[in-house]
Amino acid sequence: MRIGELAAAVGVSPRALRYYEEQGLLRPDRTPTGHRVYPESAIERVHLIRLLLAAGLASRTIIDILPCLATGTIASAQLEMLKTEQVRIDSQIRSLERARERLADLISTSVVRDQAS
Repeated sequence: MRIGELAAAVGVSPRALRYYEEQGLLRPDRTPTGHRVYPESAIERVHLIRLLLAAGLASRTIIDILPCLATGTIASAQLEMLKTEQVRIDSQIRSLERARERLADLISTSVVRDQAS
């Protein structure tokens, strides 16, 4: 599929896909005329890239772990890095849960008043 088709399938801009390519996260094939062509598996890969980026992983970290997903094997250094990322994400989740609880308290205890124009 072409870059526009992949972009539409995953809900990102072609520019984002080109950025992922620049970062080494995505490697399309090229037609003889230079157009990018992606396999169907690129849809799942882009979803994973976006998920990991949203979780706060750096592009370099994602590049290091993507081969592990394909092979099912991981080096001990990569495993330690993933454990560190997991701890960091768990901490972020706890912080977000505390923020959600504070907002829920504020919502449930606040009195609504109209704003004066």
